[in-house]
This record gives sequence, C-alpha cells and structure tokens, in this order.
Amino acid sequence: MTPSQQTPKVSPHLSIIHYPLSIILTSLLLGSCTPSQTPPPEEIPPPVASSSPSPKPSPLSFSDPDFQVQQQIQAYLNRLSRQGFDPQQQGIWLQTDDRLLAEIGGTVPLPAASLTKIATTLAALRQFDLDHRFSTQFFRRGEINNGVLEGDLLVVGDMDPLFVWEEAIPIANQLADLGLQQVTGDLIIVGDFFMNFEEDSVLSGELLKQALNTRLWAGEAEAQYRTLPPGTPRPQLEIAGQVRRLQEPPSQLEFLLAHQSQPLPRILKLMNRYSNNAIAHMLANAMGGAEAVRETVIAATGVPPQEIQLINGSGLGRENQISPRTVIEMYQAIQRELAPQGLTLADVVAVAGEPEGILTVRPLPPYAVLKSGSLNAVSTLSGALPTQDKGIVWFAFLHGGGDIEILRAEQERFLRELEAQWGAVDELPPSLNVRQPEG
Repeated sequence: MTPSQQTPKVSPHLSIIHYPLSIILTSLLLGSCTPSQTPPPEEIPPPVASSSPSPKPSPLSFSDPDFQVQQQIQAYLNRLSRQGFDPQQQGIWLQTDDRLLAEIGGTVPLPAASLTKIATTLAALRQFDLDHRFSTQFFRRGEINNGVLEGDLLVVGDMDPLFVWEEAIPIANQLADLGLQQVTGDLIIVGDFFMNFEEDSVLSGELLKQALNTRLWAGEAEAQYRTLPPGTPRPQLEIAGQVRRLQEPPSQLEFLLAHQSQPLPRILKLMNRYSNNAIAHMLANAMGGAEAVRETVIAATGVPPQEIQLINGSGLGRENQISPRTVIEMYQAIQRELAPQGLTLADVVAVAGEPEGILTVRPLPPYAVLKSGSLNAVSTLSGALPTQDKGIVWFAFLHGGGDIEILRAEQERFLRELEAQWGAVDELPPSLNVRQPEG
C-alpha cells in the first residue's frame, strides 16, 4: 500500500482504515513536504503567555562577512536566476556560532514550509518540561460483574499526539487484566483525545473502539499488531454502546489505568524527522495556537517581530513566513534550551544519514543536523553543517518560485560544495551528538 500525501482521514464506520505508525512515519505523507498542497489558513487560537527569554549568546558580528563566501552565495543565486527563479523569492543565511559568513535577503520573511516546525519545536521546549509526557486516562462509570462493565467506559485525553494502534492494543489487554471483557454502555471521550493522528476526538474514539476488539480490526490494525512483541494477546473488549464526547467528566467515576506518552524530545524528533503535520498541529494547539508559538519564538530569540508570521504550527500554507536569520536564531535557542539537560539539537531534529525519515533519499552531508520543507513552488532547507575548518556552520535556504526538484538539487549541490571546501567530518561533534536513546 502506498500512503497518500495527506494525513489519512477516517470515516465514522467500523470499517475505519488508518495507516499504521510504521507506514506513516517511514513515508512522508504530510503536506508541508508535498509540492502540490497549499491549504487555506487555519483559525489562530488566542495567544498564551510565553516563558522568559533564554540567555542570549554574544552579539553576532555583522560588519565583516566572509567576502569569499558572500561571492559564493551570490554565484549560487545567479545560478538559480539563470534557471528562471526570481531572486526576490530567495533568502540565504550562513554563519558560525559567532560570525556571519554571508547572507542575501537574510532578514526578509519568506514562505518557510516545514521549517515552521522548528518554531513549534522551540515553543514546545519552553512550554513543557523535557520529561513531559501526555497522559491518557481510563475510567469506568458502573460496576464490573463477571467481566461485564454495567455502565460506560471513559477516556480522558490530554492531547497525546502519538497515541496509535501500538498504544491502544496493549491498553485493551491491560483492561482485560483488570477483569474487563465487555461494556454494556458507551465509550465516552472527554477532553482532547487523538488517535492515529486524527484530530477529531469522536473519530478517534471510533478508532479506539475498533482497536479494543480484534473482531473489528481492519487490515491496518492487524498489520500494526504484528509489530508488537510476539505472544501479545488479541483483545476482545466489546462495547455495546456508541462513541460520545463530553466536555467535562461526569461524577462518580472509578479510575482504571493511565497511559503516558513518549517523552517530549522523542515526540519532537519524530515530528521533525518525518515532517508530521498532525503532530505539529496538536502541539501548537496545546500551546495556544500559532500566535502563541510566534510570541514564544520572539521572546526566546529576540528577533524583530516582523521577521516571523505564522498561521499554524506545521508550515502548511504560504502565509507561514520566517526570515533565514530567524530560522538560525531558533536553532540556536533550541540548543540553549537543551544544553542544561545534556541534550543537543540532534535529539529533536533529524540528522542526515539516519536510517529513517524524509531525508534518507536526499544526497546531503551525512552528519548535517537539519530540517527541510516543501510547498507548491517552495523548497526550504536549514540546519547545522559540521566542518573541519569552520566548526559548525549554520545555514538556512528559503527558496521559491518554481520547480522544487531543481531547488532541492541546487541546495544539495551547494551544501556539498561547502562541505568539500571546509572539510567533511567523520562523526557528529559533541555539541551536536545524539544523547537521547531511540525508543
């Protein structure tokens, strides 16, 4: 099966089919890396107060960019221009930790596509603790007699963006271990419960109801079951009633169990490695929406407000615009947020050469830590390039105005030229090494 390029939607019927995590995450299916998709702006929720700014590094020297590098990026843009790309739609920023190397249009906001997820990443790191886990709790309303709950099963969600088949099936078995085999009432969803990247809580409830009972499994649930440890029981929890949603939990509930999500850095890593729009949307909404993300970025970086404009947390839509300089400021702010906890940028952003993710098909320097993005006629690429001669070189390419395959090829060519010029490294430097174990 070939996943579609959009986030799969589910129907309210029991024949719901949803792509499993293993397929969704190993194939880029979400639109900000899809050249043909430019949906309308989303409604922006009201902002929330952001935390205090991170400590700022020493001021960057703007007075003496590297003349040779400036000539190189001008030649690079001239090459794009000869292929029909409007120079006004291109922005580049190159710097080391403390010196500007070169820039063209570096302070002009341009469509950022999935580089917007770097803003969402920074905001999430400032909004939540690094060890934050989203909790999904299960309750019963009624008594269990001989395995039958004479009442309702309730799920209280807290915006876990990675609740998928692999979580739901073991939970069904845990409920069976508690003596629950049948529910005479309804499955009631309270709060923000999402499953398989479906942002509609009722449809997510339908998916959960299906996951709890192997007799209702469609092909994708069966396929994902096979990824679980051998011998995992097949749950048969039958729910006689309907899926309903309540704003607040009713009284007189009895707690059954709680499921904790993966820790925040792991969620961010998966979001960025696979450019998952649904995760980005959920995280941004959990923080108060696009404007809250923007305000947090401004507070964390000190960039001029006019250099970043957001309509969502994923990058879907050309209205998400960020300057190349701001992109680099966000990366460095992320580094500052992670360093006190012993983590690095590579713990939340993809590393070229990793065995999975959307960048595996691109010929990029193997130890670059980076994020890409694509929309209709927009291709962006940014991150940190370790080199022997100049140390870590921070780069941001925001390009638009034509064939994104040509733009991608030119980005790859230019990065390889810089790597050859300044010397390739044979391992990640300590300041970019992955510290968080995969899991």
